[in-house]
Amino acid sequence: MTDIHIRKDGHAGHITLNRPKALNALTYDMCLAIEDALWTWRADPTVKLVLIDAEGDKAFCAGGDIAEMYATGTAGDYAYGQRFWRDEYRMNALIAEYPKPVVSFLQGFTMGGGVGVGCHGSHRVVGDSSRIAMPECGIGLIPDVGGSYLLAHASGHLGEYLGMTTDRMGPGDAIHVGFADLYVPEDKWDGLKANLCAEGDLAVLTTAARPAPDAWLKEAQSQIDALFGGGSLGEIVKTLRADNGSFAQDALARLTRSAPLSLACTVEILHRLRAGNGDMRQALQMEYRFTSRSMEHGDFIEGIRAAIIDKDKSPKWSHDLDGVSNTDVTTMLRPVEGAEVTFEQRSEA
Repeated sequence: MTDIHIRKDGHAGHITLNRPKALNALTYDMCLAIEDALWTWRADPTVKLVLIDAEGDKAFCAGGDIAEMYATGTAGDYAYGQRFWRDEYRMNALIAEYPKPVVSFLQGFTMGGGVGVGCHGSHRVVGDSSRIAMPECGIGLIPDVGGSYLLAHASGHLGEYLGMTTDRMGPGDAIHVGFADLYVPEDKWDGLKANLCAEGDLAVLTTAARPAPDAWLKEAQSQIDALFGGGSLGEIVKTLRADNGSFAQDALARLTRSAPLSLACTVEILHRLRAGNGDMRQALQMEYRFTSRSMEHGDFIEGIRAAIIDKDKSPKWSHDLDGVSNTDVTTMLRPVEGAEVTFEQRSEA
């Protein structure tokens, strides 16, 4: 497959995303190919680690390729998107639970589906160009691909802030929040990858790592916790409106650009995961409750239309910031009917 280059390279199983002109956006076939390779290498004693990287300077992976989801969804076919998400989430869990080290190199944009591939491994490397984000609320989804798990485990209420405002993290912030592990200057990456493949020894990562850049989110922690500590979208919006400071007003402006139903459900998902000490699988299953309904009962199709298809940046959301009820949230997050996310190896692999 030309969109992804999968091979054994010395002691490593090596996966390279290869759609640089599309910012390495993840297709359905790429998801399945990654899953199949991981299962093959899991049983291969000659593979000591898995290395995941991407071609191009602009992005590791800027998200999922959602054009087909839009085409099928507007035709009233929701099954394709639901199948895509179930299979993608199973692959995300496989990376997170992999018994061998998974090393990812996250240059440029790593967003949405890219987080699902690059931010659940054991050794996540960032550099100066790294910009990591969960922008889903801006297109009528919620932070998924296991992103809710990472956000729920971030310090304080950074998860609410990042999930709701869709703000981007630089390398220092990504490490502080828990989306990355190591900062390595990018001019060292090629040699580091070659060494990892040739030797299969993770010690080279520790040697190459440098102190992470400053994390502004760490400095803003107390302010973010005060503004985003509410138990619901309504409470958070009320707190932001009551604060005339520039930080609060900027955050509120960011919220006005996202789907209110998505924002409300994001808050609820993070609270449920924290309260129940939810693991990765539980996070993915809860995410699927929302995403599986997002085309028929949510704002996903409208969000894609406004952002990707017509590009008018003027989505007409189903709710306003003050109009999402508890019933609306409960309806989107109730247990699914029909096929759910499963985590066993797919039979056709």
